[in-house]
Amino acid sequence: MLDSFKCVDYSLNKAFYKIGSIVGLHPKYFIITPVIVTFICIIGFRYIHYEIDPEYLFSPINGPGKHERAIVEQFFRMNYTKYFNLGRITRPGRFGHVIVISKDDNQNMLRKEIWEELRLLDTYIKNFTVNYENESFNFSRICARWLDYCYDNDILNLEELLDDFEQGNLNLTFPVMFNPITWDAHIFPVYFGGSVVNQDFMIQSTPSVQMGYFLRADSPAENELGAIWEEGFLDVVGNLESNGTFEHISVARFASRTLELEFEANTKTIIPYFTSTFLIMVIFSVLTCTMLDCVRSKPWIGFFGNVSAGMATVSAFGLCCFIGIDFIGINLAAPFLMIGIGIDDTFVMLAAWRRTNIKDSVPVRMSKMLSEAAVSITITSLTDMVSFFIGILSVFPSVQIFCIYSGFAVIFTFVYHLTFFAGCVALSGYCEQDNLHSLICYPVQPLSKSSQRSWFYRLFCSGGVNNDDPNNPIDNTEHGCMKWFRDYLGAALNNMKIKYLVLITFGVYLVGAIYGLTNINEGLDRRKLSKKDSYSIVFYDREEHYFREYPYRIQVMISGKYDYSDPSIQMEVENLTRRLEASDYISNVLYTESWLRSFLSSSSLYDGSMNETVDIKKSFIKELRDEWLHPTSPFSLDLKFNKDNDEIIASRFLIQAVNISGTNQEKEMVKELRQICSESSLNASVFHPYFVFFDQFELIRPTSIQCLIFGALIMMVITFLFIPNVLCCFWVAFCIISIECGVAGYMALWDVSLDSISMINLIMCIGFSVDFTAHICYAYMSSEKIHANDRVRECLYNLGLPIVQGAFSTILGLLALVLADTYIFLVFFKMVFLVVLIGSMHGLFLLPVLLSLFGPVSRAKVKTNDPKKDDSILPELNTVCKECSSKKIEDSTQNC
Repeated sequence: MLDSFKCVDYSLNKAFYKIGSIVGLHPKYFIITPVIVTFICIIGFRYIHYEIDPEYLFSPINGPGKHERAIVEQFFRMNYTKYFNLGRITRPGRFGHVIVISKDDNQNMLRKEIWEELRLLDTYIKNFTVNYENESFNFSRICARWLDYCYDNDILNLEELLDDFEQGNLNLTFPVMFNPITWDAHIFPVYFGGSVVNQDFMIQSTPSVQMGYFLRADSPAENELGAIWEEGFLDVVGNLESNGTFEHISVARFASRTLELEFEANTKTIIPYFTSTFLIMVIFSVLTCTMLDCVRSKPWIGFFGNVSAGMATVSAFGLCCFIGIDFIGINLAAPFLMIGIGIDDTFVMLAAWRRTNIKDSVPVRMSKMLSEAAVSITITSLTDMVSFFIGILSVFPSVQIFCIYSGFAVIFTFVYHLTFFAGCVALSGYCEQDNLHSLICYPVQPLSKSSQRSWFYRLFCSGGVNNDDPNNPIDNTEHGCMKWFRDYLGAALNNMKIKYLVLITFGVYLVGAIYGLTNINEGLDRRKLSKKDSYSIVFYDREEHYFREYPYRIQVMISGKYDYSDPSIQMEVENLTRRLEASDYISNVLYTESWLRSFLSSSSLYDGSMNETVDIKKSFIKELRDEWLHPTSPFSLDLKFNKDNDEIIASRFLIQAVNISGTNQEKEMVKELRQICSESSLNASVFHPYFVFFDQFELIRPTSIQCLIFGALIMMVITFLFIPNVLCCFWVAFCIISIECGVAGYMALWDVSLDSISMINLIMCIGFSVDFTAHICYAYMSSEKIHANDRVRECLYNLGLPIVQGAFSTILGLLALVLADTYIFLVFFKMVFLVVLIGSMHGLFLLPVLLSLFGPVSRAKVKTNDPKKDDSILPELNTVCKECSSKKIEDSTQNC
């Protein structure tokens, strides 16, 4: 069976051997074609659709909250024009929201001078105008209305009572009181935050006041106009605060568009760093590809490795835009990752080139280079691509979109490295064959012939091989870094004491990872979508501090044809209501709005006992509709009758959440309330507009685990296809699991929550974790050495430097994400840093030790049909190469 799998390795080597020879013979075509494709793909950016809706991006596609909202809106869609009621909304709509606190040491807002400035603030907000379709609009023209009146902040009518309150002649009763002058019913928990209430339910002070300004959103035009008004609202209130207009109050602002506007601004902070990051990566690549031998040195190869990755990313993004895939701001992190992936392949291919025989012709060297690097770069690209495409299985659109763009980018990076980059290597090879300087392409002399030249020439100009003495050791020195990995690191890891030290260190690492796994927080807090200096952070802080006692007005929906005149149905509804009120997350009966309780307590057909009620359905419906339900009553919004108006087909009541703080409590609250409804015999469900977001808290963990397990299994299968050895595949799988656990555990200790952003990185890390381990495993299995210790030295010689170069280049490319200083990109940096650090440590230290102790200990002799040893694959290759050598491939060297 294993022999059948080995044909994958052999076939891939053979195919890449042929590709290498073709590229070596015709490099110009392989360079020009990807450039043309890139320019064609750029056209796709004309069709870009930028998506910034946080609800769409960060809530589950088919989450329970969206299903519950559909049920509520089926029967009780909000009418913003005539019947707006804040507690019964199904979507956030369009609004402006302010939270006001005192500037001075007196934190009590119940003062005359405070209320005067609140009135002034209210006036500013209501009077500014915005232009829409050549017409001016202020708040009163577009406000949400209850009957014919704008939904207003009636709490401002307390102004005339504050003198009496401050003098102790008037008490404000919590939670509700009637204004003796205007007869407004002031519901204080809606407006006051952090109120100090005595044992007699009298308000003594309140440190914060909030006010809301809600707009009509019944049509697309009204929604668009509302969005324009919100921008004006944010600007006006922001200017009032920054200009010091108010002496006594400080105002924090928020609007329905704040999340999407801040998310967009947040992600765009990375754009200025694209150029500088590319330059840094180019400098690093050029320096690390440079040798003291000025002919064999490959500075231009380092540069074109970056160009290849950049072209691949642009091509992939353009193609995705052309086929209609939404573009999101998170995608801007992908180019930094793609450059890292591309540079990894660059270093692997360059290391393979340096192991070829310098006396061979360029096509032969290209064949051997690609043949030797075939499995390594294919495993890298295939696992990265598959890990991204596994992310499409996620229920979060933000994860899906990022993974689609990144998956295509990996494909293009792989193809462009086999074409464009390989063509560049071939041209560089011709320069090397003609003993041209690697930087300026000018003929130079080898070091063995430069003894009479100046030290400057010997240091900066000499290099290559003396054709008269090609084996001269002066011209054939080993690469110093590669030699260090074999002779020092390899020798150290073969010491039994060092092996034990590595295993003990791994044990300590694993303990830390497991501890971190037990402390993971879940869910994407909305403040993380904003920059640290955003105005919205101030609002979130005040809301969290002052308004978490009564945060959510929750709708309980009962759908279906129930006979509410039946005492048993009434008892079922009452039992459901009481169970919900008994929850630790729900306030007491005082804060519940139940049409059924209110009707039964006032009905002329009801004698006052909960166990006795009307039993005639027709009379019940008649009195309910004709006598009790008034258009001015909010309860009229809680009942839905059939077409004949003789049967109730849906109803709802409202309960009040209490003392909810943090994502874990929000998740547990929703989970418990849904559980209570599911256990009821009624077709009941709970809903609040924010439940759509809260679903991520419930689904993020199982979705992440599902993707990680599925991804790990796929990675194991891919690894076994290319490295058909059970023990090697077992240790690769072990390292994948270890790296994933380490990244997940240490990300929690690094203040990263499990959310859709970190989920993207965890999925991505599956592929990255294979990169380091698969390279080492394949090199170990490909070694012709008999003893395990010798194999370890050889695989570190071949791949130690590329692994370190790839790790450093990836981290260096992500430094710009730190400079952006936003949560989204910081998460990318932290998690990729972790996977690169942990993965490289596994590849350089742990895996060599495990393979030397528990891996395969012998290897069959290399078969004669190994494509890397068989020049007969191209029977005329040697003849062609001689002709190419004699002509010196003038066209190619000119291009160099």
